[in-house]
Amino acid sequence: MAEAYIVGAVRTPVGKKKGGLSTVHPTDLAAHTLKALIERTGVDPAAVDDVIMGCVMQFGPQSMDIARNAWLSAGLPETVAGVTIDRQCGSSQQSIHFAAQGVMSGTQDLVVAAGVESMSIVPMGSSISAAFEKGMPLPFGEGWAARYGKQEISQFRGAELMCEKWGFTREELEQYAYESHQRAAKAIANGYFRDQIAPIAGVEDDEGPRPDTTLEKMAALKTLKEDGKITAATSSQISDGSGAVLIASEAAVKAHGLTPRARIVTLALMGDDPVYMLTAPIPATRKAFERSGLSIDDIDVIEINEAFAPVPLAWMKEIGADHARTNPNGGAIALGHPLGGTGAILMTKLLHELERTGGRYGLQTMCEGGGQANVTIIERL
Repeated sequence: MAEAYIVGAVRTPVGKKKGGLSTVHPTDLAAHTLKALIERTGVDPAAVDDVIMGCVMQFGPQSMDIARNAWLSAGLPETVAGVTIDRQCGSSQQSIHFAAQGVMSGTQDLVVAAGVESMSIVPMGSSISAAFEKGMPLPFGEGWAARYGKQEISQFRGAELMCEKWGFTREELEQYAYESHQRAAKAIANGYFRDQIAPIAGVEDDEGPRPDTTLEKMAALKTLKEDGKITAATSSQISDGSGAVLIASEAAVKAHGLTPRARIVTLALMGDDPVYMLTAPIPATRKAFERSGLSIDDIDVIEINEAFAPVPLAWMKEIGADHARTNPNGGAIALGHPLGGTGAILMTKLLHELERTGGRYGLQTMCEGGGQANVTIIERL
């Protein structure tokens, strides 16, 4: 099978809700990242075979195939097609998988894998709310109800169920969240993200981290559920942002004079209990290790999306991962989670951290709606 290489990765800063990016149209937000990717890699944009973009709320300003619209908004060639995909929070990590698979199959040579979400402009749940207002049924039909019953299906309930299953205390969750903010603040202060970010709308740094937060402040917050353990402090932030990665074949590397920065080692995908919803990174990671022949001891840098604090805590416990190598520069609790954009943003962070530290292998995984997870292992070159 042909190799797939990462030759470029860039992202916007992640803006907080109603922050510096909140008035940027999502198509323009994505277009900015696409343009920066092409400029930084120096590739001929007309040679790109496809633009695959993740976006969860494909509604209103994010509808009508935002991948195609963003490419055209960036002033890039009309001859290049674009497609928008939804695998919930893992949408743009799946974009990377599809791009790599196109190259590995030998049917494509240059593919852009990207993602975007403006949660300030298109709030989470917009499409469901609009359907509900028009009297349309919810996404779960009779077959679903027969299988799982009429029970609450939500990420918030899933996070609470994980706390119960793994026995996490509220204090443990808040200690983890505090560490995420401290790591993110340190990374920003030290300029770790500077080379990977394409500033936009006057915003140069991620807006989410709160370096002055304390455990006492977190303890004073109300839980999202009565008698629960999850609070806003131990949940990912509502955010705006975009990321883009360029995947190339060996032939494209030679033809366009590109520099391979990492090799795609393994792509894995698994589903798990959709009621728990957030646990699939655990079996998906085990599958990735089985396929690659690697183990957790081989992985130098890990990026697991911090949808809620129990997600990385349970994953580390089950996989035996070292917290020092897991989200070393903070995660979504501090840096934010712009849904469809997060997968490409995490890959950008992962690649740059491997390059900064000289690590060899990096692993990325995310929990996704429906009880799914992607895992990507890369090797720095």
